[in-house]
Amino acid sequence: MAVDELDTRILRLLLEQPRTSVREYARILGIARGTLQARLDRMERDGVITGTGPSLSPAALGHPVLAFVHIEVTQGHLDDVGDALAAVPEIIEAFSITGGGDLLTRVVARDNAHLEDLIQALISLPGVVRTRTEVALRERVPHRLLPLVAAVGRAARN
Repeated sequence: MAVDELDTRILRLLLEQPRTSVREYARILGIARGTLQARLDRMERDGVITGTGPSLSPAALGHPVLAFVHIEVTQGHLDDVGDALAAVPEIIEAFSITGGGDLLTRVVARDNAHLEDLIQALISLPGVVRTRTEVALRERVPHRLLPLVAAVGRAARN
């Protein structure tokens, strides 16, 4: 799906002013509300816009420890292990990967002891061979998409 310059302007507004109304976005952009709504609908349908909910802080929810757990899986059990991971609330993301391991999970915990309990639970899952854990010390670049949207917008102008 091609994203044009107007799409990137819309996306920038959504990221910079997430609580603004569609009517106000249209006014800021100088386009009709119907045009804006049609573009938003298309970008949602095409998977460019994947959510509209608030960003939450696991730390503020009592889970300040962040770890990345690499999981090696017995051949043929990737889907089963993936399904089991989805049942663990502290696993906030999981990806199939190449390299050292089969899955990479992003795990949050209340403290280091809780993290250890979570890792032990992961190791006991059928199909899990071993895990390797890396604990994040400090976030250096927070999750962001605005610079990417700006770069796509610049490329669309050229």
